[in-house]
Amino acid sequence: MNVPLLAIQDGEVADREDFRQAVLAGLGSEPRAIPAKFLYDARGSALFDAICEQPEYYPTRTETQILRACAGDIARLAGPGCALVEYGSGSSVKTRLLLDAMPDLHAYVPIDISRQHLDLTSRRLREDYPWLRVEPVSADYMALDALPLEINGARRIGFFPGSTIGNLTPEEAVLFLRRARRLLRSDGALILGVDLKKDPQRLHDAYNDAAGVTAQFTLNLLRRMNRELEANLDLSAFAHEAFYNEAAGRIEIYFRSLRDQTVTVAGRRFTFVEGERVHTEYSYKYDEADIAELARRGGFSIARTWTDPDRLFSVAFLR
Repeated sequence: MNVPLLAIQDGEVADREDFRQAVLAGLGSEPRAIPAKFLYDARGSALFDAICEQPEYYPTRTETQILRACAGDIARLAGPGCALVEYGSGSSVKTRLLLDAMPDLHAYVPIDISRQHLDLTSRRLREDYPWLRVEPVSADYMALDALPLEINGARRIGFFPGSTIGNLTPEEAVLFLRRARRLLRSDGALILGVDLKKDPQRLHDAYNDAAGVTAQFTLNLLRRMNRELEANLDLSAFAHEAFYNEAAGRIEIYFRSLRDQTVTVAGRRFTFVEGERVHTEYSYKYDEADIAELARRGGFSIARTWTDPDRLFSVAFLR
C-alpha cells in the first residue's frame, strides 16, 4: 500500500501537535506525567529493541521462548485464513514466530504509533514474507475504532505481546480489552503476553540495566522535546528512576530533576525543584487469578495459557 507523501507529512504534523499538547498538559499538571506512548518515536523504538537485548531484561527472551514452543498450538486455535492484528507492533520480531507457524494467514495488520518505525518494519516483512498481505496502521491503539477493509471477512486474531498491557492501569487495561473485543469481533480472539509477579529484586534489575539503556530510553523523551518542541532541556540535569511498588504490584518509571532549574518547552516556562519527578510509565505485574479477572472484565475468557518453567511470564489465548 503506497501512502502519498502529503498524507505522511500531514500525519507527522498531527503527531507532533498531539505530542505538544500532551507534554504541555503533563508538565502543567500535579503530579507531573507524560503518557508512555510518546516514548516511542523512531529512536525510542530502537532503544526499546536494545533494552530487550539486555541480560537483566528477561521478559522478551522468556516470552520468545514460550511463543517458539506454542506457536503451533496458537495456529491451530486461530484456524486457517485469519487476520493477525498486532497492537504496538514495534519491530514485529516475536510476530515472525507466529507468521512462520501460520503460512495460510489472510493478512497481518501491525498497529504502531511510530509511523517511521512501522513503515520500515512493514517493508522488511514484505521482503521476507512475499506471500503475506501486510496492512500497517499508524495509530494509537487505545483510540482505534476501525481496521483496514482488506481484512473484512477474515477471523481477527489480536496479538498484544511484551506485557504491554502492564503499561496500562488495571482500569485502562479493561477498557483496552473491551475495545479490542469490539474490533476483533465476537468470533475473534486475543493472544496476550503478561509479565507475572515475582521476586522484587529481579523486577528492579530488569528496569535498571547495568548498561543504562533503559535510562537512555526514558531520557530520550527529553531529547524528543528538544527536537520537536524547541525545548532547552539539559539531559545531564535529569536522571532515569525506576522502582517496584510491591503494594501496587507495578514498576514505576520517572525522569527526575537533579537540581533546581527552569526550562522552556514549546514557548512555555516550567520550574523544577531538585528531586522532582515526572512520571512516564507503569508496568503492572499479574498472577493467574489477576489475568482471569482482567479477561472476564474485558469480555474474554481464557482458552489456553502457556508459561516458562520458572513462571516468569505467561502467554494466554483469550476467546
